Amino acid sequence: MQYARKLRKGDKVAIVSLSSGMLGEEFCSHSIEIGVKRLREYGLEPVFMPNALKGIEYLQAHPQARAKDLKEAFLDDKVAGIICAIGGDDTYRLLPYLMEDTEFIEAVEKHPKLFTGFSDTTINHLMFYKLGLSTYYGPNFICDLGEIAKEMLPYSKNAFESYLDGNEYNEIVSSEIWYEEREDFSRAAIGTDRIAHKEERGFELLQGSGVFQGELLGGCLESLYDILTTTRYKDEKDICEKYGLFPSKDEWAGKVLFIETCEEKPVPELFEKEIRALKEKGVFDVVNGVLVGKPQDEAYYEEYKDILIKVINNEKLPIVYNVNFGHATPRCILQYGVMAKVDMEQKKIYLGSK
Repeated sequence: MQYARKLRKGDKVAIVSLSSGMLGEEFCSHSIEIGVKRLREYGLEPVFMPNALKGIEYLQAHPQARAKDLKEAFLDDKVAGIICAIGGDDTYRLLPYLMEDTEFIEAVEKHPKLFTGFSDTTINHLMFYKLGLSTYYGPNFICDLGEIAKEMLPYSKNAFESYLDGNEYNEIVSSEIWYEEREDFSRAAIGTDRIAHKEERGFELLQGSGVFQGELLGGCLESLYDILTTTRYKDEKDICEKYGLFPSKDEWAGKVLFIETCEEKPVPELFEKEIRALKEKGVFDVVNGVLVGKPQDEAYYEEYKDILIKVINNEKLPIVYNVNFGHATPRCILQYGVMAKVDMEQKKIYLGSK
């Protein structure tokens, strides 16, 4: 795996809309203002790629424009990092424009750049993983840099600052606070705080040994399920299979799988189907352990736990639940391909050397 350098003052960071084009809509204009201000306070210069602000309708109809932005960001020597605007649900449509473009593939190999995002960005992460680039399942522009509270959420802010040169991020602990998702993201809500709750549970060991390790690999559970089925888009499974996007059973061997549910808050019946899809691929037969993200707003919190234990049906496989990554706020960072040691005696996840 290749690992991009950290960001330094004066670096340009590209903002890309690889799935939803909502960043280009008027209702997101204040998120742009807030996010740009925060990046500049870090000494970074945001660059919105040419198609990033063209809106939902245009980008939905032109996946090649989204792919072009990502390629141009990698071809630009002045760009050191790439931040996804938001997730979505059809990022797979970029694959033919990128995985058959030798110039793009060579640029990724020769000029690795820091890349961050979550949700349907899982597709991009798995693409980069296949191309040998380690990326970050972490903050994106709208949800984190554009957070409309007076400040970024402290736990998420600390995670984002680990992208900056000189800042270490060697261990993950549970956040002491969790936040409900906002109902009002409008300009009128700028400066208002999210509803906050004291974290009563922390990381939960559902079964298995409390100490395990392996390289990190995973993503949003709904995105992984969509890769493997025709549930959302009829052509997604075929396209993802064509480019070998879902890692083989051998590639999963010895890894620590991380999965989390999206803002759609899948009902238990769907969650069970998603977990069974991974089981059918043999993932749970070969991984060293599983990290499961905190469900947004703690939706179906107990039901998900019961399903995980029932479907995986291997009491020796360690499962750690309620980890702060993905769609629940605040969020940490999980870096693809990096060795993680989970120690539930210390209630910590240690991130090892590359």
